Amino acid sequence: MKLHRHLGEAHLDRVTTEHDVETGKMKYIVECPMCGLKYQHAVKPRYKDPRFLEEYKAEIALVAFDQLLYHLEDKHPQEAEIDAPNSKDQTSNPDDSL
Repeated sequence: MKLHRHLGEAHLDRVTTEHDVETGKMKYIVECPMCGLKYQHAVKPRYKDPRFLEEYKAEIALVAFDQLLYHLEDKHPQEAEIDAPNSKDQTSNPDDSL
């Protein structure tokens, strides 16, 4: 998907990760650009390798961006210019279908 590629290439810095050395727990954080809500979720690697977050940063970011897109669709559809699932493209000409 082009949107995922764009987000991963142009906005990778919008996703941060944290690793608690004492507990070994890892998480990612992504902030909504509309309302500032910070969504965070645990990252569960098979091993407690502290390099995991850096090695898989791009993949982790794609998951974080998925969550951000769900949030934008749910809470900010107008601001994010997201059409309702059943809405027609308002730029299309109705005569084009003839």
